[in-house]
Amino acid sequence: MDRMSDDIDTADRLHRQVGFILEIDKLKLILRRTLLIDRSRRENDAEHSWHLAMMAMVLAEYAEPGVDIGRVIRMLLLHDLVEIDAGDTFLYDAVAEADKEAREQQAAERLFGLLPDGQGDGFRALWDEFEARETADARFARALDRVQPMLHNFHTEGGTWREYGVTLDQVRSRKRLIADASPRLWAYVEALLDEAVRRGYLAEKRA
Repeated sequence: MDRMSDDIDTADRLHRQVGFILEIDKLKLILRRTLLIDRSRRENDAEHSWHLAMMAMVLAEYAEPGVDIGRVIRMLLLHDLVEIDAGDTFLYDAVAEADKEAREQQAAERLFGLLPDGQGDGFRALWDEFEARETADARFARALDRVQPMLHNFHTEGGTWREYGVTLDQVRSRKRLIADASPRLWAYVEALLDEAVRRGYLAEKRA
């Protein structure tokens, strides 16, 4: 009887895990404002998450001492899953930002709830940690999330900065959290922003 019960529990667990895997395929359909560097189309959320995970591996040496890059990668792979339900919120859209947290909390409840309890709770805890930005791991993950679209905007000669009239002060304000995680990455960002202004990719102030 116990063996049969174990088999049923295992089958249910696997069924829920596969259901979650199929559900998160929808992340490939969520388009961000960011252009691919070849400017052929907009990036989707799955591509963004993969790119960030690779950045964590490549740029690990610029994290604070003691940062667990494995945990950072897991956070980065999970952090945008909520956008399957909540949609992508453009960083410089103050109106959409107003209810972003409520939309994403509701999405997290549904999506991580698809998994078996212990596993879903663990994923949700990592997502919450990323959002709170109170640990060194989360701070580095969030910093990379802010660096990546800036690289795209620079290498597409302004990209969404130009399209939406974003200014230097706006970028600095929303990107400053990078400094809390990695002074060396922040110094790189500051130099890149100065160069973006010099080349005309980013306006110093609104016209």
